[in-house]
Amino acid sequence: MEISKNKVVTLSYVLKLNDSQGEIVETVTKDQPFVHMFGTGNLLESFEQKLNGKKTGELFEFALTCNEAYGNVNVNAVVNLPISTFIVDGKVDYNLLQIGNEIPMQNQDGQPLYGLVVSIDNQTVCMDFNHPLAGKNLHFDGEVINVREATPEELSHGHAHGVGGHAH
Repeated sequence: MEISKNKVVTLSYVLKLNDSQGEIVETVTKDQPFVHMFGTGNLLESFEQKLNGKKTGELFEFALTCNEAYGNVNVNAVVNLPISTFIVDGKVDYNLLQIGNEIPMQNQDGQPLYGLVVSIDNQTVCMDFNHPLAGKNLHFDGEVINVREATPEELSHGHAHGVGGHAH
């Protein structure tokens, strides 16, 4: 079966920075594959374009520029927040506020996002809300393990269920 919209796709891959010789960012194995419903807008559009039409058992290798992936680093996504933002039960949790920690937060519309703690002083916490792979070129090398029809329930929910997919 061939990858196309609303098919459930199972992949294994190695993601590296820049090219096939780059630093390994993520390894997804056949034992614990990546399972998703194709064409639902949950993945990078360019990632799906590169996989469209591939078949079960087919190997793939492709690169995405930073513009095709997570975009350039946005300097406006690095912000200083008042340290009072991080007061819980009357005090600042300094175990949470460690440089390099990624902290789950919400934007002004209540949407979840993650911020990386860049620096801390007595008044402010500098947070970087860029995607960790912003500004990076990506290289994927992998295999299409399986392609199948989505079930009616998966189609109504907009995501894959079962092993490797979403569990309710």
